[in-house]
Amino acid sequence: MEDKRGKRKEEIGIVVSDKAQKTIIVKAQRLMRHDKYSKTIKKFNKFKAHDENNEAKVGDKVLIAETRPISKDKRWRLVKILNKAVL
Repeated sequence: MEDKRGKRKEEIGIVVSDKAQKTIIVKAQRLMRHDKYSKTIKKFNKFKAHDENNEAKVGDKVLIAETRPISKDKRWRLVKILNKAVL
């Protein structure tokens, strides 16, 4: 997502919570290699993202982008929903 302010960080993850109003919690996974044992391990980060219309639900795969601070913990916003959850 390129704009006049430059390149913003983007993450793809799964929505793990949508309980708060206009906020979703997104769990993003990355793979890394263990230094000593050379085994591939999964690391996870959780991001609070702004969802203006409350459209993302638990289990959805979403794209989020870094933005200005919206609250104490929210520094990300929902860009689009890539896949809806199958329940």
